[in-house]
Amino acid sequence: MADATTGGPTICPTILYDDAKAAIKTLTQGLGFTREAVYEGEDGTVMHAELSCGNGRVMLGSKGREGVFAKAMRGAGPAGVYVVVDEVDAHHARAVEYGVEILMPPTDQDYGSRDYMARDAEGNVWSFGTYAPGSAG
Repeated sequence: MADATTGGPTICPTILYDDAKAAIKTLTQGLGFTREAVYEGEDGTVMHAELSCGNGRVMLGSKGREGVFAKAMRGAGPAGVYVVVDEVDAHHARAVEYGVEILMPPTDQDYGSRDYMARDAEGNVWSFGTYAPGSAG
């Protein structure tokens, strides 16, 4: 069993993509994630990948594989993921430069956060902002 005291994330969104290699490229080059691990099958299919941002991770892989998770996710719609970043405007500028679709430019929110929202090529919505869930008192 995982030990939640080790400092690693205890929740990791998992998303399956038609083109997982393109998703990895967009997430790393356009949205600033760090490639931690990528495992490919003999045919080049992404079996499992882990990308990090801060102390969080997202796991992803290719659609169309076999297995319980792949079958459970078959037909699943896009996901929404929120990522805490310190420099929202700089992060947004990088995404724009890369050509990521922006749904909402950096915006000051009533609850004190500054956020922007983007969509990847397969419809998943990525929100980036300064609000850190669980940090308020």
